[in-house]
Amino acid sequence: MTSRRDFLRTTAAAGLAAATPLSNAGAAPAIAESTTLSPGGAPDLLIRRAVKPVVIADYSGYAFKNGGPENAVERAFRGITQGEDVLDALIAGVNIPELDPTENGIGYGALPNALGVVQLDASCMHGPKRRAGAVASIEGVRTPSLVAKAVMELTDHHLIVGRDARDFARDVGFTVEDDLNTPDSRRLWMEWRRRVDPEHWLDPNGTGRRRRDENRPAHERDPELLAGLSMVRDGLIREGSFWGTINCSGVTPSGDLAGVTTTSGLAWKIPGRVGDSAILGAGMYVDNDVGAAGSTGRGEANLYNLSSYLIIEELRRGRAPKDAGLEALRRVQKNTVERRLLNARGLPNFNVRFFVVDKQGRSAGVSMYRAGETKYALCTEQGSTAPDLEPLLPGGPDA
Repeated sequence: MTSRRDFLRTTAAAGLAAATPLSNAGAAPAIAESTTLSPGGAPDLLIRRAVKPVVIADYSGYAFKNGGPENAVERAFRGITQGEDVLDALIAGVNIPELDPTENGIGYGALPNALGVVQLDASCMHGPKRRAGAVASIEGVRTPSLVAKAVMELTDHHLIVGRDARDFARDVGFTVEDDLNTPDSRRLWMEWRRRVDPEHWLDPNGTGRRRRDENRPAHERDPELLAGLSMVRDGLIREGSFWGTINCSGVTPSGDLAGVTTTSGLAWKIPGRVGDSAILGAGMYVDNDVGAAGSTGRGEANLYNLSSYLIIEELRRGRAPKDAGLEALRRVQKNTVERRLLNARGLPNFNVRFFVVDKQGRSAGVSMYRAGETKYALCTEQGSTAPDLEPLLPGGPDA
């Protein structure tokens, strides 16, 4: 991991370069100004203070390095403080977990759909250029974030899906593979199949067949979902890998913003299912005048509520990042009314997390519950850390 000394050395020069006098045409808006006065009381010097650069992501942005020296937020932060384009730096960051076969929720080695096929979604937004691109249900490309960037840069479109997204990727030069499963992701898929249908898919190490509990209420008999959640409870897969997403946003020393999200979506999903990650305003949104927001967790909740766009609008109204994120969680809670989506307390039986940064460099990570993944990733000039998420509700989704 990059040391604090390295970060301080890297960012000191960036901070000096970003601090510009007021007379510099085209300079980014400052977060504060100060003057020194001559003995006669007239202004002598006006100094513009730069934004403190920040990169924020879900916990995958901290936990995975793919055998290298940096995690995602460290790589992205290094890029934005060394003059890389803000979106290029963030995508270079998320490429680290995308290519890490031990991260079962993203890119290469991600958990497949119900048929055992890895289908990936990704989106990106470039704040200064007001551009965006996305792909959904793409197969065979380890870094869908880069394909989303190609959609943004090479086409007039924002979203390309399915087989056509794969063909687009091949046409513009990406390597397309027949199968992105690793031995580990295929082994986990087989375990899921056995738990869903133990009458036909037998556990080679088991002692018998387990019958489904047909006496459970209908809304609790979802063998596909229950089988996946049981694997989380049994420690076979991380909760983050079951929902399977990394969102990464950042603000540069000059106040420019961008964001990227990449995911395999819900593990064992219905083939062709697209969650929130590829949909602008749902799983991720950026406004270069205001801030950036992204999410992990139940994608359908963010699709229904356009949660990330809502967060940006709350920032525009003057709310701090934490308050804007909590307001989006309240909206999700209010609109969750189906019995199958409620726990015994009448609260959502799922988790959602938001990662928010505004144009001034203030940031926050919030969640519906402090359960499962309880931390997120943050990188500043002090280095990368994993702060606690701020929960909206007590307990957990199953409590």
